[in-house]
Amino acid sequence: MAILSGALALAYFAWFRDSSLVAVRDVKVEGASSADHGPIVAALTESARGMTTLHVRADDLRRAVRQFPTVASVSADPSFPHGMTIHVRERQPALIARTGDRQVAVAADGTVLPGVHVKDPLPELRADELPSSGRLSGEPLTEALALGAAPAPLRPLVAGAAVSGDYGTVVTMRGGIELRLGTRAHVEQKWTAVAAILADRQLTSLSYIDVRVPDRPAVGGTSTVTAATTTTTP
Repeated sequence: MAILSGALALAYFAWFRDSSLVAVRDVKVEGASSADHGPIVAALTESARGMTTLHVRADDLRRAVRQFPTVASVSADPSFPHGMTIHVRERQPALIARTGDRQVAVAADGTVLPGVHVKDPLPELRADELPSSGRLSGEPLTEALALGAAPAPLRPLVAGAAVSGDYGTVVTMRGGIELRLGTRAHVEQKWTAVAAILADRQLTSLSYIDVRVPDRPAVGGTSTVTAATTTTTP
């Protein structure tokens, strides 16, 4: 008898969780602020209203907005019996990629953001060709990941980036200072080291900062520096 009762209870719950008694009717979308705000909200709202507050299908929500490159992720908080709040995390422009007379905003992870307009100054990189969607590839992706990791206050000071056989990714600051970042590994720590050195008021001149090993940075072109290894350039 207990087994039968348990089976009936499970069957009832399976029916109830997908029933109209707990259907999603009130949808609120937060975090969408790009030019595609309207279509993103509409797509997520339509998808959510095919669910219930006891059966949220996260994969369906992700599929509903996969055509929008600005959407990095979505998550949902159901509110019994009929509410749902959907949280959108957007990709923000971190740099500009150019090829010929075409340019496109690019997110910190290398995703191209066609149609996204950039107001603030951002670092730029050159590429032989740019994909119409998806991510950059090859050296442009390596450069984009390095530029995208730059702290926001430093981005307007960055002129560009290139990949060097000797130093890996080299970011050039406006004014000519080279930042030798090496590989993609620990890029956030490398930028932290760069920011600390650039903030040192005792520096009187500087030609490069080598942070390939971020806890042992080296600088060139200065005679006075603190908390770093000093080297001399001709």
